[in-house]
Amino acid sequence: MRPIKKIGVIGAGSMGQGIAQVCAASGYEVLLFDVDSNAVEKGIQFIGKTLDQTIAKGKLPEEKKKEILKRISSAPINELKADLIIEAVVEKLEVKQKLFSDLEKLNDKETVFATNTSSLSVTQIADSLNRPERFLGLHFFNPAHLMKLVEVVSGKQTDLAFIKPIVNFVKTLEKIPVVVKDSPGFIVNRVARHYYLESLHLLEGNAADIGTIDALLRSAGFRLGPFELMDLIGNDVNFEVSKLMYQAFSNVPRFQPSRIQEEKVKSGFLGRKTGKGYYDYEKK
Repeated sequence: MRPIKKIGVIGAGSMGQGIAQVCAASGYEVLLFDVDSNAVEKGIQFIGKTLDQTIAKGKLPEEKKKEILKRISSAPINELKADLIIEAVVEKLEVKQKLFSDLEKLNDKETVFATNTSSLSVTQIADSLNRPERFLGLHFFNPAHLMKLVEVVSGKQTDLAFIKPIVNFVKTLEKIPVVVKDSPGFIVNRVARHYYLESLHLLEGNAADIGTIDALLRSAGFRLGPFELMDLIGNDVNFEVSKLMYQAFSNVPRFQPSRIQEEKVKSGFLGRKTGKGYYDYEKK
């Protein structure tokens, strides 16, 4: 595996923004792409605001902001050539397969590809590639610029010789890499799914209201309550992952999605990105 200098990030939503930011902050050149060209510009602007918050807290020198933003540039899909390409797009198998198939044709045989999927099979995504041995999972957590853990996922065809250099790459981002096998939800999402679902069951059973459940779990040591976290992730994303996990585990009741999640998605209350979710952010 050649040294990683240039990184492609596909998807300029909250995950893609975070991944682009941590890579640029660690000295890597970043090419950012999204099917919505406006999303890239907005994403870079949002990264700037995030850096301003870090500066205000005294954790980043003012001059570093320009250096970081200078390393991030917009790139059309037909120019997205890099040493490592990470996707953070919608959790749809066919979308990811088509994306990586197209990128593999564009890039040379030395490029390594990684998916940020939280619930799809890394092995299945790689089935569309001619070089599946150069494909793996790099699962960052939201918000990626703050969360330290990154799951490094090997698919059945991943060449294990790539795992160590990718683990070392993750360490250069000042993240904590954990090597896991390709299984539904990997480790964290398999466990965390019940953080959301059990909280939704409590709400369905009128055991407590949203604010109380969030407050209690924050007091227990969690940085965000489950409803705050679902609004941050996006209720559409969270619901889609819930459905995929439910299917992956043969519809066992403990993974069954909540009707409340479905109602939020149908109503367009997706969380922070739409201004409304379990909380109303337009009033804040």
